[in-house]
Amino acid sequence: MLDTEAGDSPEAAPDAADALLVLQRRTADALAGYVTMVDKAEPEFRPVAERFRAIHDRHNAALTAVLIRHGVEPDADGSFMGTVNKAVVSLRALFDDIDEDVMDSIRDGENHVLEAFDEAIGASGMPPADVTQLRDMRDELTLLLQDTRHLD
Repeated sequence: MLDTEAGDSPEAAPDAADALLVLQRRTADALAGYVTMVDKAEPEFRPVAERFRAIHDRHNAALTAVLIRHGVEPDADGSFMGTVNKAVVSLRALFDDIDEDVMDSIRDGENHVLEAFDEAIGASGMPPADVTQLRDMRDELTLLLQDTRHLD
C-alpha cells in the first residue's frame, strides 16, 4: 500500500491508493459504456466511439498495473455506474441514433474521469513517477476531447 503523510485530516485529499482505485473504477466504467457504444453507434460516429474505447482500454490496463504494483486489488468490473453506462447507451440506441448528438453526454462523463485524474495526481503520497504517468494519461484524454470538439 502507498504511504500517506501522518496526521492527514478527514478533509485532506484521499490517499494515493484510494485515489488510484477511484480513477481505475471510473475508467473501467467509461470503458464499459464505450464498448456498448461502439456496437450501437451509427457508422459515421463509430470511429469516434472507438477512439474513446481505445483510450479507456489502455488507461484501464495501465492503472490496473499501477494498482497491482502498489499491492492494491484493482476492480476488474468497475462500479455499478459501468452497468448504468451500458444500459443508458443501449436504451438510447432503441429510441435514437448513437451519433455526434451524444457528445454532450460523453463530455459530461469524461469530466468525471478528469476529476478522478486530478484527485489522483494531487493525492498525498503519490510517487512522482506515477504522477507523471497520470498526467500523461490525463493529457491524452484532454487531447481527444479537444480533437472531437468539432462534433459539439
